[in-house]
Amino acid sequence: MDISYARSGRNTIALAAICLAQLMFALEISSVPVILPTLERLLHADFRDIQWIMNAYTIACTTVLMAAGTLADRYGRKLLFMTSLVVFGVASLICGLTQSAPLLIASRFVQGMGGGSMFICLIAILSNQFKEGHERIKAFGIWGIFLGFGLGFGPIIGGVIAELAGWKWVFLVHVPLAILTFFLAIGSIEESRDPDARKLDLAGIVTLSLAVFGLTWYITQGSEQGFTSRGSLYIIAATILSFVLFLVAERVNAHPMFDFSVFRIRKFSGAIMGSIGMNFSFWPFIIFLPIFYQGALHYDIVAAGLSLLAYTLPTLVIPPVAERLSHRYQPGVIIPLGMFTIGLGFILMRFGASAEHASGFTMLPGSLLAGIGLGLTNTPTTNTTTGSVPSNRAGMASGMDISARLISLAINIAVMGFVLVAGISDYLKNVLPSVFDAAQRQSLAEHIAAGSVEGLTERFPALVQADPSGAVLHGALVHGFGWVMLYGGLGVWALGAVSLVLFGTQRSAQRASV
Repeated sequence: MDISYARSGRNTIALAAICLAQLMFALEISSVPVILPTLERLLHADFRDIQWIMNAYTIACTTVLMAAGTLADRYGRKLLFMTSLVVFGVASLICGLTQSAPLLIASRFVQGMGGGSMFICLIAILSNQFKEGHERIKAFGIWGIFLGFGLGFGPIIGGVIAELAGWKWVFLVHVPLAILTFFLAIGSIEESRDPDARKLDLAGIVTLSLAVFGLTWYITQGSEQGFTSRGSLYIIAATILSFVLFLVAERVNAHPMFDFSVFRIRKFSGAIMGSIGMNFSFWPFIIFLPIFYQGALHYDIVAAGLSLLAYTLPTLVIPPVAERLSHRYQPGVIIPLGMFTIGLGFILMRFGASAEHASGFTMLPGSLLAGIGLGLTNTPTTNTTTGSVPSNRAGMASGMDISARLISLAINIAVMGFVLVAGISDYLKNVLPSVFDAAQRQSLAEHIAAGSVEGLTERFPALVQADPSGAVLHGALVHGFGWVMLYGGLGVWALGAVSLVLFGTQRSAQRASV
């Protein structure tokens, strides 16, 4: 009885440490976007810097996730978790103390490495620490609540922290949380390893990471360097070569990180389209939505965070409903339906953003609908990717699912930024055709896209006479966001259609076999 009681108490402390770590990981995704306009102003960052502040974290997570699972199995899940926690905490400290955009980008990359490996360890630790049925279900449920809370309430939490204590504390708050988590974990989490752990697929990790980074760099920096310049062409050639080498490496490796044969399972392929679709539209747009609220609607940082709740809260409420619907109507119906709903939300947001008296209320229907669509898509997608493959390949399928999400997110943060600037530049070209040359127009569009129009008349004196009221700048920002919302809506609809076709083929095959 005493042993059982002691184990129960230790597991409670371990669960507290795991949930705190999960909360920190989720907050670094959802709380940082709301302070990006502030960072642009105070750190003298340009629009590309803002994109890299987010993408450095995402790309680092992608890179580490592919290696962390194998390293944790071989050397110990607790050991890697504790190491990752220290890296995350130290990087958060540097993020909060920096006065330079390049240093913030570099420290965000290190923070992403810590966060990504910490995240992948959490699932393995939970599975090992909580083995019994009821206790296991309860632990995973509580862990999921903290994940959802961090993602759903991150924008308002970040906004309130920035308003009360300054933007630095959006990062610095993780330092005491990391210390508390460390001391909770050190005596409560059990060490575990996999004696049959596979070798690290180093060739696959390096080549895929280089391909993702190269494509992201080409999209983000191409407008400045020139997409057809010699340097940019070298980058895109190296990116293509890296991806080809990745395919070769996975083909010849006896234990590949990505086993592409699972794509023959139509159910898995249809669900992966859901993973890509969510991160094609919903999650990258959360990076830019605070810029719209603060730059176009002139909301302060707290009001912007509150407005974002309409976008994120449905993602917490809908998943239980999605699970019941998925069991009743099959994932092949619910996942495409969720993506269609996300797309419809984006189209409604586009109308709300361009309304004569645009506000958070005109954006509300589209924001809610997009969040509902995400809630419908997310859980069925996760369950289907892992449940559609043999049990001995569920871990690999889960890794492919997470990687597909993060890679899509990283690429589409860059693409949405490109589309936003292109839309703004197009508006300026039509409204002020003879005021700026192409280079000046591109530079002005990037400044407008960052959401801060203060001081632009000093950098672009022609605006004093061309746009004395600022109406053109405001109209350009709204027009650019219209392009982004249209891109997100149509893109996720296209991916939803592909998913529906793949699932439909699966249903046809099942009927034929009967």
